[in-house]
Amino acid sequence: MLRTCRVLRSQAGSSTGGWQPLSFDGGAFHLKGTGELTRALLVLRLCAWPPLVTHGLVLQAWSQRLLGSRLSGAFLRVSFYGQFVAGETAEEVKGCVQQLQTLGLRPLLAVPIEEEPDSAVKAGEAWYEGNLSAMLRCVDMSRGVLETPSPTGNILMQLKMTALTSTRLCKELTSWIRKPGASLELSPERLAEAMDSGQDLQISCLNAQQNQHLQASLSRLHRVVQHARAQRVRILVDAEYTFLNPALCLLVDALALRWNGPGEGGPWVWNTYQAYLKDTHERLRRAAEAADRAGRAFGVKLVRGAYLDKEREVARHQGTEDPIQPNYEATNQSYSRCLELMLTQVSHRGPMCHLMVASHNEESVHHATKRMWDLGIPLDGPVCFGQLLGMCDHVSLALGQAGYAVYKSIPYGSLEEVIPYLIRRAQENRSVLQGARKEQTLLSQELKRRLLRRGLRAPH
Repeated sequence: MLRTCRVLRSQAGSSTGGWQPLSFDGGAFHLKGTGELTRALLVLRLCAWPPLVTHGLVLQAWSQRLLGSRLSGAFLRVSFYGQFVAGETAEEVKGCVQQLQTLGLRPLLAVPIEEEPDSAVKAGEAWYEGNLSAMLRCVDMSRGVLETPSPTGNILMQLKMTALTSTRLCKELTSWIRKPGASLELSPERLAEAMDSGQDLQISCLNAQQNQHLQASLSRLHRVVQHARAQRVRILVDAEYTFLNPALCLLVDALALRWNGPGEGGPWVWNTYQAYLKDTHERLRRAAEAADRAGRAFGVKLVRGAYLDKEREVARHQGTEDPIQPNYEATNQSYSRCLELMLTQVSHRGPMCHLMVASHNEESVHHATKRMWDLGIPLDGPVCFGQLLGMCDHVSLALGQAGYAVYKSIPYGSLEEVIPYLIRRAQENRSVLQGARKEQTLLSQELKRRLLRRGLRAPH
């Protein structure tokens, strides 16, 4: 396998003409074992069945009752868990990462912890402090699992803000931020100063308990990024719902003021922008220009977005304007505009501006590689690509073998922690799962090719 990877990389690097579009025809599937391909095909076909995604948690509970926890767990481990999760222990995660590295792919570790906005369970400070410990371990693991880190590549990890601060606080802050003439008390500068100094922060729109929780949340976020900076791990903050995002962006901006300064060595804190929101391009433009004027590094993960149904339901319930683009084509156009904006920023600012093109869409990936060529952006420079572990491998492998920096988002943890997280992600990414027909076709073709080859080799 290693020899094959080296040959493919050599062939990809030997091209001397103009830009050549990558072929996402599943040719790189020959690098994977038959068992891996068979599991991928079966799991992706099951995930494309809407009732399984809609009623995933109920079906999981029924399987435990009918089969028992042990047998039900064993089935999940060899199917969904095995397809989308790196493992539970540090050694299992390391083994998964090493396998990815042989394929030219890189890890983007994700702790499957978050607070759901509609959760009836009220999490206390002890829960958030426990999550802080998990995030600090993720920083260490992100650094430690790499046998041979690329000298030019970044070590990245994902962070869910709602693992470290409550959704209730974020809703309260968002409501104040959106009011005309919002108080300067909520400026990123003031929050950044409070992070650095550790002094008590009193925001007039919050009660005593909320102020105390905000102070503790700022301390947790500061500790995570401080430790990540020391370990040279860059933090990619996930976007969430629109009724939380203004508060989350405020917190990200405060962290960026502290850790993305001119002398810090590029962006250590990246924000995520969702192209399916109508205002994303304008917000991204303003943020990029503000970072440029201030001389700060700027890091962006660009996604289409995953909370479409929930966002529209909330807008209907509140009688507010739908924040989502009117259709899929409008979302594609928004993504292309945001992509063009960021690639232009990268070409102008170099290593002070970083971008992850987080997309399973082949046209977006083709467009990104073409524009990188046009703008003279190196393959393994400030622009990288991201896809989910266990999905879109025909795109990931083609990119990796051609020399691009490609990251696979990798959740890890126990079965009990990860399966509910995976079901929530599946419910948010229904269109991606149902649209993976091409990948299923390519997997079927590769498996048929192997069966045919084996039949021809069999003695008569």
